[in-house]
Amino acid sequence: MLSPDSISILVSSVLGLGLAIPSNTCIVMGNLDIIRKKGKLSPTDVIFLAKGIVNILLQCVLSIEGMIYVLCWAFLSVKELSGFLNTSLYVLMYYNFWLTFWLSAHYCTSITNLSYGFFIWLKRIVSNFLNQLLFLTALGMFIVRVPGSLVVNAESIQPSENRTEDSGKMFHEIFSYRVPANFLGIILPFCLSLLCLVLTSSFLLRHVWRVKNNDSGSTRPNLQAHVTALRTIFFLLLISTFFCMSQLDVFFQNSQTFPAVCWNLQILSPPVEAAVIFQASNKLRRIILRRFWTRSQNTET
Repeated sequence: MLSPDSISILVSSVLGLGLAIPSNTCIVMGNLDIIRKKGKLSPTDVIFLAKGIVNILLQCVLSIEGMIYVLCWAFLSVKELSGFLNTSLYVLMYYNFWLTFWLSAHYCTSITNLSYGFFIWLKRIVSNFLNQLLFLTALGMFIVRVPGSLVVNAESIQPSENRTEDSGKMFHEIFSYRVPANFLGIILPFCLSLLCLVLTSSFLLRHVWRVKNNDSGSTRPNLQAHVTALRTIFFLLLISTFFCMSQLDVFFQNSQTFPAVCWNLQILSPPVEAAVIFQASNKLRRIILRRFWTRSQNTET
Protein backbone atom coordinates (compact mmCIF):
# COMPACT_ATOMS: atom_id res chain seq x y z
CA MET A 1 0.00 0.00 0.00
CA LEU A 2 1.29 3.44 -0.92
CA SER A 3 2.16 5.89 1.83
CA PRO A 4 0.79 9.47 1.84
CA ASP A 5 4.19 10.78 0.74
CA SER A 6 4.30 8.37 -2.19
CA ILE A 7 0.76 9.30 -3.21
CA SER A 8 1.63 13.01 -3.14
CA ILE A 9 4.69 12.40 -5.33
CA LEU A 10 2.63 10.35 -7.78
CA VAL A 11 -0.10 13.00 -7.92
CA SER A 12 2.50 15.74 -8.46
CA SER A 13 4.11 13.72 -11.26
CA VAL A 14 0.83 13.32 -13.13
CA LEU A 15 -0.29 16.87 -12.36
CA GLY A 16 3.06 18.26 -13.47
CA LEU A 17 2.76 16.51 -16.82
CA GLY A 18 -0.82 17.71 -17.24
CA LEU A 19 0.13 21.32 -16.52
CA ALA A 20 3.68 21.70 -17.80
CA ILE A 21 3.39 19.98 -21.17
CA PRO A 22 0.39 22.01 -22.49
CA SER A 23 1.55 25.33 -21.02
CA ASN A 24 5.14 25.09 -22.22
CA THR A 25 3.95 23.75 -25.58
CA CYS A 26 1.83 26.90 -25.90
CA ILE A 27 4.97 28.95 -25.22
CA VAL A 28 6.88 27.10 -27.93
CA MET A 29 4.06 27.24 -30.47
CA GLY A 30 3.40 30.90 -29.70
CA ASN A 31 7.01 31.85 -30.40
CA LEU A 32 7.04 29.74 -33.56
CA ASP A 33 3.95 31.67 -34.64
CA ILE A 34 5.84 34.93 -34.06
CA ILE A 35 8.71 33.60 -36.21
CA ARG A 36 6.27 32.71 -38.99
CA LYS A 37 4.74 36.17 -39.01
CA LYS A 38 7.73 38.42 -38.27
CA GLY A 39 10.67 36.25 -39.32
CA LYS A 40 12.65 36.71 -36.11
CA LEU A 41 12.30 36.83 -32.34
CA SER A 42 13.33 39.41 -29.79
CA PRO A 43 15.97 38.30 -27.23
CA THR A 44 13.33 37.74 -24.56
CA ASP A 45 11.23 35.62 -26.92
CA VAL A 46 14.27 33.53 -27.87
CA ILE A 47 14.97 32.82 -24.19
CA PHE A 48 11.29 32.08 -23.53
CA LEU A 49 11.30 29.63 -26.45
CA ALA A 50 14.40 27.89 -25.05
CA LYS A 51 12.86 27.79 -21.58
CA GLY A 52 9.66 26.27 -22.95
CA ILE A 53 11.58 23.45 -24.66
CA VAL A 54 13.79 22.86 -21.61
CA ASN A 55 10.80 22.80 -19.25
CA ILE A 56 9.01 20.19 -21.37
CA LEU A 57 12.04 17.91 -21.26
CA LEU A 58 12.67 18.66 -17.57
CA GLN A 59 9.07 17.87 -16.67
CA CYS A 60 9.23 14.54 -18.50
CA VAL A 61 12.42 13.55 -16.65
CA LEU A 62 11.08 14.67 -13.26
CA SER A 63 7.71 12.95 -13.69
CA ILE A 64 9.24 9.71 -14.97
CA GLU A 65 11.71 9.68 -12.10
CA GLY A 66 8.93 10.38 -9.60
CA MET A 67 6.70 7.62 -10.98
CA ILE A 68 9.57 5.13 -10.94
CA TYR A 69 10.42 6.20 -7.37
CA VAL A 70 6.85 5.44 -6.25
CA LEU A 71 5.74 2.51 -8.42
CA CYS A 72 8.93 0.55 -9.20
CA TRP A 73 11.70 1.51 -6.85
CA ALA A 74 13.79 -1.47 -7.97
CA PHE A 75 14.38 0.14 -11.37
CA LEU A 76 16.28 3.01 -9.75
CA SER A 77 18.86 0.49 -8.53
CA VAL A 78 19.83 -0.07 -12.16
CA LYS A 79 22.93 2.09 -12.54
CA GLU A 80 22.42 2.79 -16.22
CA LEU A 81 18.82 4.00 -15.79
CA SER A 82 19.41 6.06 -12.66
CA GLY A 83 22.60 7.51 -14.15
CA PHE A 84 20.80 8.55 -17.35
CA LEU A 85 17.91 10.17 -15.46
CA ASN A 86 20.16 12.02 -13.01
CA THR A 87 22.51 13.23 -15.74
CA SER A 88 19.60 14.44 -17.90
CA LEU A 89 18.03 16.14 -14.88
CA TYR A 90 21.18 18.04 -13.96
CA VAL A 91 22.05 19.07 -17.52
CA LEU A 92 18.56 20.48 -18.06
CA MET A 93 18.57 22.11 -14.63
CA TYR A 94 21.97 23.75 -15.21
CA TYR A 95 20.87 25.04 -18.60
CA ASN A 96 17.66 26.41 -17.13
CA PHE A 97 19.64 28.35 -14.51
CA TRP A 98 21.80 29.89 -17.24
CA LEU A 99 18.72 30.77 -19.29
CA THR A 100 17.45 32.68 -16.26
CA PHE A 101 20.76 34.53 -16.10
CA TRP A 102 20.75 35.47 -19.79
CA LEU A 103 17.20 36.76 -19.42
CA SER A 104 18.23 38.74 -16.32
CA ALA A 105 21.29 40.09 -18.15
CA HIS A 106 19.15 41.19 -21.10
CA TYR A 107 16.68 42.98 -18.84
CA CYS A 108 19.49 44.57 -16.81
CA THR A 109 21.46 45.88 -19.79
CA SER A 110 18.30 47.09 -21.54
CA ILE A 111 16.90 48.95 -18.53
CA THR A 112 19.91 50.32 -16.67
CA ASN A 113 22.11 51.50 -19.59
CA LEU A 114 25.21 51.15 -17.42
CA SER A 115 28.33 52.68 -18.94
CA TYR A 116 30.80 50.13 -17.56
CA GLY A 117 32.77 48.22 -20.18
CA PHE A 118 31.58 44.81 -19.00
CA PHE A 119 27.90 45.73 -19.28
CA ILE A 120 28.41 47.33 -22.69
CA TRP A 121 30.10 44.13 -23.87
CA LEU A 122 27.36 42.00 -22.28
CA LYS A 123 24.61 44.03 -23.96
CA ARG A 124 26.35 43.70 -27.32
CA ILE A 125 26.72 39.91 -27.22
CA VAL A 126 23.21 39.35 -25.84
CA SER A 127 21.71 41.54 -28.57
CA ASN A 128 23.77 40.25 -31.50
CA PHE A 129 24.87 36.71 -30.66
CA LEU A 130 22.15 35.34 -28.38
CA ASN A 131 21.39 32.23 -30.46
CA GLN A 132 25.07 31.23 -30.58
CA LEU A 133 25.39 32.07 -26.89
CA LEU A 134 22.51 29.79 -25.91
CA PHE A 135 23.92 26.96 -28.01
CA LEU A 136 27.38 27.31 -26.45
CA THR A 137 25.82 27.44 -22.99
CA ALA A 138 23.93 24.19 -23.61
CA LEU A 139 27.11 22.57 -24.94
CA GLY A 140 29.07 23.83 -21.94
CA MET A 141 26.57 22.43 -19.43
CA PHE A 142 26.65 19.10 -21.25
CA ILE A 143 30.45 19.03 -21.00
CA VAL A 144 30.38 20.09 -17.36
CA ARG A 145 28.05 17.31 -16.23
CA VAL A 146 28.18 14.32 -18.58
CA PRO A 147 31.91 13.32 -18.47
CA GLY A 148 31.96 13.50 -14.68
CA SER A 149 28.79 11.42 -14.44
CA LEU A 150 30.26 8.77 -16.75
CA VAL A 151 33.39 8.56 -14.60
CA VAL A 152 31.32 8.30 -11.40
CA ASN A 153 29.10 5.59 -12.86
CA ALA A 154 32.14 3.63 -14.03
CA GLU A 155 33.70 3.85 -10.56
CA SER A 156 30.46 2.82 -8.86
CA ILE A 157 30.21 -0.33 -10.98
CA GLN A 158 33.61 -1.54 -9.79
CA PRO A 159 33.31 -3.63 -6.62
CA SER A 160 34.75 -2.10 -3.45
CA GLU A 161 36.72 -3.97 -0.80
CA ASN A 162 35.73 -2.10 2.35
CA ARG A 163 33.70 0.80 3.66
CA THR A 164 36.74 3.03 3.96
CA GLU A 165 37.28 2.76 0.23
CA ASP A 166 33.58 3.49 -0.40
CA SER A 167 33.72 6.63 1.74
CA GLY A 168 36.90 7.70 -0.06
CA LYS A 169 35.21 7.27 -3.42
CA MET A 170 32.19 9.27 -2.27
CA PHE A 171 34.42 12.07 -0.94
CA HIS A 172 36.36 12.10 -4.22
CA GLU A 173 33.12 12.14 -6.22
CA ILE A 174 31.64 15.06 -4.27
CA PHE A 175 34.67 17.34 -4.37
CA SER A 176 36.00 16.35 -7.79
CA TYR A 177 32.78 16.28 -9.82
CA ARG A 178 29.70 17.47 -7.96
CA VAL A 179 31.03 20.64 -6.32
CA PRO A 180 32.65 22.13 -9.48
CA ALA A 181 29.66 21.13 -11.64
CA ASN A 182 27.12 22.57 -9.19
CA PHE A 183 29.16 25.76 -8.87
CA LEU A 184 29.27 26.27 -12.65
CA GLY A 185 25.70 25.13 -13.26
CA ILE A 186 23.83 26.51 -10.23
CA ILE A 187 25.73 28.86 -7.94
CA LEU A 188 27.42 30.99 -10.61
CA PRO A 189 24.33 31.72 -12.78
CA PHE A 190 22.18 32.21 -9.68
CA CYS A 191 24.58 34.79 -8.20
CA LEU A 192 24.90 36.58 -11.54
CA SER A 193 21.10 36.68 -11.91
CA LEU A 194 20.79 38.03 -8.38
CA LEU A 195 23.35 40.72 -9.19
CA CYS A 196 21.36 41.73 -12.28
CA LEU A 197 18.20 41.89 -10.16
CA VAL A 198 19.87 44.13 -7.56
CA LEU A 199 21.35 46.45 -10.20
CA THR A 200 18.07 46.75 -12.10
CA SER A 201 16.07 47.37 -8.91
CA SER A 202 18.48 50.03 -7.64
CA PHE A 203 18.51 51.79 -11.03
CA LEU A 204 14.72 51.89 -11.22
CA LEU A 205 14.40 53.09 -7.61
CA ARG A 206 16.85 55.93 -8.26
CA HIS A 207 15.05 56.78 -11.50
CA VAL A 208 11.64 56.89 -9.79
CA TRP A 209 13.05 59.02 -6.98
CA ARG A 210 14.52 61.52 -9.45
CA VAL A 211 11.27 61.73 -11.42
CA LYS A 212 9.26 62.14 -8.23
CA ASN A 213 11.47 64.99 -7.03
CA ASN A 214 11.64 66.68 -10.43
CA ASP A 215 9.88 70.04 -10.36
CA SER A 216 9.89 70.57 -14.11
CA GLY A 217 6.35 69.27 -14.43
CA SER A 218 7.23 66.76 -17.13
CA THR A 219 5.07 63.69 -17.48
CA ARG A 220 6.24 60.59 -15.71
CA PRO A 221 7.37 57.75 -17.92
CA ASN A 222 5.50 54.47 -18.01
CA LEU A 223 7.55 51.94 -16.06
CA GLN A 224 5.11 49.04 -16.37
CA ALA A 225 7.41 47.08 -18.71
CA HIS A 226 10.34 47.56 -16.34
CA VAL A 227 8.28 46.45 -13.35
CA THR A 228 7.17 43.36 -15.28
CA ALA A 229 10.81 42.56 -16.08
CA LEU A 230 11.79 42.91 -12.41
CA ARG A 231 8.87 40.75 -11.33
CA THR A 232 9.83 38.09 -13.86
CA ILE A 233 13.45 37.93 -12.68
CA PHE A 234 12.33 37.82 -9.04
CA PHE A 235 9.87 34.96 -9.57
CA LEU A 236 12.34 32.94 -11.66
CA LEU A 237 15.00 33.35 -8.97
CA LEU A 238 12.46 32.36 -6.32
CA ILE A 239 11.64 29.18 -8.24
CA SER A 240 15.37 28.48 -8.61
CA THR A 241 15.82 28.94 -4.85
CA PHE A 242 13.12 26.40 -4.03
CA PHE A 243 14.57 24.02 -6.61
CA CYS A 244 18.02 24.32 -5.02
CA MET A 245 16.55 23.75 -1.56
CA SER A 246 14.86 20.60 -2.80
CA GLN A 247 18.18 19.37 -4.21
CA LEU A 248 19.72 19.56 -0.73
CA ASP A 249 17.80 16.37 0.10
CA VAL A 250 20.41 14.50 -1.95
CA PHE A 251 22.95 15.16 0.77
CA PHE A 252 20.64 13.75 3.47
CA GLN A 253 19.77 10.43 1.90
CA ASN A 254 20.30 8.56 5.17
CA SER A 255 17.73 10.72 6.99
CA GLN A 256 14.11 11.46 6.20
CA THR A 257 14.47 15.16 5.38
CA PHE A 258 11.05 15.87 3.90
CA PRO A 259 11.60 13.76 0.76
CA ALA A 260 8.02 14.24 -0.47
CA VAL A 261 8.22 18.02 -0.14
CA CYS A 262 11.52 18.06 -2.05
CA TRP A 263 10.14 15.88 -4.84
CA ASN A 264 6.98 17.99 -5.15
CA LEU A 265 8.96 21.25 -5.30
CA GLN A 266 11.05 19.89 -8.15
CA ILE A 267 8.22 18.29 -10.09
CA LEU A 268 5.94 21.33 -10.05
CA SER A 269 8.63 23.89 -10.96
CA PRO A 270 8.23 23.68 -14.81
CA PRO A 271 4.52 24.61 -14.86
CA VAL A 272 5.16 27.44 -12.39
CA GLU A 273 7.89 28.78 -14.67
CA ALA A 274 5.45 28.64 -17.58
CA ALA A 275 3.02 30.79 -15.58
CA VAL A 276 5.81 33.33 -14.92
CA ILE A 277 6.62 33.46 -18.64
CA PHE A 278 2.97 34.05 -19.55
CA GLN A 279 2.69 36.97 -17.13
CA ALA A 280 5.87 38.45 -18.63
CA SER A 281 4.87 38.28 -22.31
CA ASN A 282 1.85 40.14 -23.63
CA LYS A 283 2.48 38.74 -27.11
CA LEU A 284 2.22 35.14 -25.93
CA ARG A 285 -0.97 35.84 -24.02
CA ARG A 286 -2.56 37.49 -27.06
CA ILE A 287 -1.55 34.63 -29.36
CA ILE A 288 -2.88 31.93 -27.01
CA LEU A 289 -6.13 33.80 -26.32
CA ARG A 290 -6.65 34.39 -30.04
CA ARG A 291 -6.11 30.69 -30.81
CA PHE A 292 -8.52 29.56 -28.10
CA TRP A 293 -11.07 32.15 -29.26
CA THR A 294 -10.77 30.98 -32.87
CA ARG A 295 -11.17 27.35 -31.88
CA SER A 296 -14.20 28.09 -29.73
CA GLN A 297 -15.80 30.01 -32.59
CA ASN A 298 -15.14 27.13 -35.00
CA THR A 299 -16.66 24.58 -32.64
CA GLU A 300 -19.77 26.72 -32.16
CA THR A 301 -20.31 27.07 -35.92
